[in-house]
Amino acid sequence: MTSTIYVNPVTGNDSGNTGNSPQVPFKTITRALRGAAPGTTIQLSNGTYNTDSGEVFPLTPPEGVKILGNEANKGSGILIQGSGNFLSRTFARQNVTFVLTNRSELRGVTVTNPETRGTGVWIESTAPIVANCTFTKCKREGIFITGEGNPQILHNNLIENDANGIAIANNGKGIIQGNTCLRTGFGIVVNGAATPSLIGNRTTENRTGLIFYDDSRPALRDNISDRNTQDGMTLLGNVQVDFGSTSSPGGNIFRDNGQFDIQNASNNQLISVGNQVNPSRTRGNIQFVDTQTPTPVPPPNPTPEPIPVPAPNPTPEPVPIPVPPPNPTPTPTPTPPPSNLTDISGHWAEKFIRELNQREIIIGFRDRTFKPDATITRAQFAALIVKAFNPRPIRQGKKFRDVRDNFWANEVIQKAYESGFLSGYPDNTFHPNQNIPRVQVIVSLVNGAGVNAAYSQNLTRFDDYTDIPAYAKEQVLIALNNRIIVNYPNLNKLNPNRDATRAEVTVMVYQVLAGQNRVAAISSPYLV
Repeated sequence: MTSTIYVNPVTGNDSGNTGNSPQVPFKTITRALRGAAPGTTIQLSNGTYNTDSGEVFPLTPPEGVKILGNEANKGSGILIQGSGNFLSRTFARQNVTFVLTNRSELRGVTVTNPETRGTGVWIESTAPIVANCTFTKCKREGIFITGEGNPQILHNNLIENDANGIAIANNGKGIIQGNTCLRTGFGIVVNGAATPSLIGNRTTENRTGLIFYDDSRPALRDNISDRNTQDGMTLLGNVQVDFGSTSSPGGNIFRDNGQFDIQNASNNQLISVGNQVNPSRTRGNIQFVDTQTPTPVPPPNPTPEPIPVPAPNPTPEPVPIPVPPPNPTPTPTPTPPPSNLTDISGHWAEKFIRELNQREIIIGFRDRTFKPDATITRAQFAALIVKAFNPRPIRQGKKFRDVRDNFWANEVIQKAYESGFLSGYPDNTFHPNQNIPRVQVIVSLVNGAGVNAAYSQNLTRFDDYTDIPAYAKEQVLIALNNRIIVNYPNLNKLNPNRDATRAEVTVMVYQVLAGQNRVAAISSPYLV
């Protein structure tokens, strides 16, 4: 029999007959866990749960018990802060906030462990679910999996943890999917004889994105590792990585990392099939069977959804250009049914993506994924602009010397140019396969859509406002005043020169449409 126990660290009371309704909640998770039967959901209210509020750590839910906060915002406002001694069978004494048991679930909370060598969640030889949570400022890692652990780690944010975002050791396995590891020591670490499946994760701005060593055997599909200060991925020891096959291409993207995108210092050859990797940015024994990542094939009519953009006139910084397919003429592919995307559940931009997908302004890939954290090209952005706004021409077209007449996006590029949304470069090129930075998306939308030019805010609200190019400052101010800009996960960091993601572009396009009263407003904590 399922039941719900309510907890509120501010208004709750652990004495008496409480916890059975939101009006009379328990005060602590510790009290709610006492005697909770399998199938019970412990619903948490906003607030801070720590030793001062009466919690006793580590918190260990019984088998089959779910601890639930707010999954929609990744646990913002529900902070669980603390550490307790845990004697691990494989790693001796540890400082841990949560120890998760079989079939237990942790969803929609923020976890931090400020103790020396502190870990947020410890999973040892159990199979729990951790979904849509935030792990931040843990002194070691956010999540540690060891023994025969076989969890599902789904769509979590792991931000500014001192050592690792996620670590999998010994014989650990499980599904590690849709997580973001940001500004930590190492994003995801796999060692021992661990065999996890890493699917659709993003490791960015860490020291190194992915590190695999010992006899581990991870499998990687559709991950992105970029802008890490050292390597995107480092292999050591006797590790063997499943990095794609002819029947199951990898679909991983490695780019813009400080030292190498991939460094193979292991004893084994890495075989890369169907990944987006620049061989000149790698080191070690790597065989590239196919360096291209499968991309959605846009149907000639209607215009496809793919996405990213240009600045009106400035000369752009050089950006690595993905290798185009050998046959530039795409094969028409049926559009996936609206709202049938499989990889956006729990994503911070899910509502925006679903709404535009239902309106068939954006579409997904053949495998019914959307890849919200992948980048988009200028040609793809042109296609989206034309589909979303059906803009009218305000100037004559222009023949770009790097856009062939039979190029799939030639027509939409012309329409985007004629309408003032996009411009070419001084050498009469368009760079259709170049990824588009965020600032160029903002400039394009403001200029092309004729967004209200009034503004009263100040660019100094952004920590990195000095990175905004001079040509774009006015458009950024206009976009800021009209709530077009989306900054995830840090509202105060614009990242103007970073390549825009498909999710970011979708949200900013949506905000322009909302300003035109063409779609209903959607609230998001990441709209500036």
